[in-house]
Amino acid sequence: MSVNGKAEQRLRDLGIELPPAPTPFGAYVEAVQSGNLLFISGMLPTAGKEAKYVGRVGVELSVAEGSKAAYMAGLNGLAVAKEYLGSLDKVTRVVRLGVSITSSSEFKEHPKVADAASELYESVFGKEKTSSRIVVGSSSLPLGCAVLLEVILEVEA
Repeated sequence: MSVNGKAEQRLRDLGIELPPAPTPFGAYVEAVQSGNLLFISGMLPTAGKEAKYVGRVGVELSVAEGSKAAYMAGLNGLAVAKEYLGSLDKVTRVVRLGVSITSSSEFKEHPKVADAASELYESVFGKEKTSSRIVVGSSSLPLGCAVLLEVILEVEA
């Protein structure tokens, strides 16, 4: 796989098939573009309207399950971006990735969970487009999900 390849080709090379883009669970839209920035709403590990990976990482869920939740939420973010833009090849950079993780106050392995989403985006868009990131623990997230992602993408003007 070429490091300089386009995102759509990388998805094919990696054998990644994006899920259908999730629809809002409330009074908001999944994506808003302002200038050359695309803001993706909080992405959850959901399939349709069904929450997956429900619980606290480090309590009801393992770090590995938390990582799978972050990966699934990341795929949902890609699906929303592709639906909005028409093609992920229009993404010029992943600017920021915000990762909220439901966990106990004793949990300390947040970066390991968040890495699954960061590594997914790096594999699709390239290492040179790796984002800045913030990772926080939370006592609760929508639908009881273990992970919520917020994504900001730079896109072609």
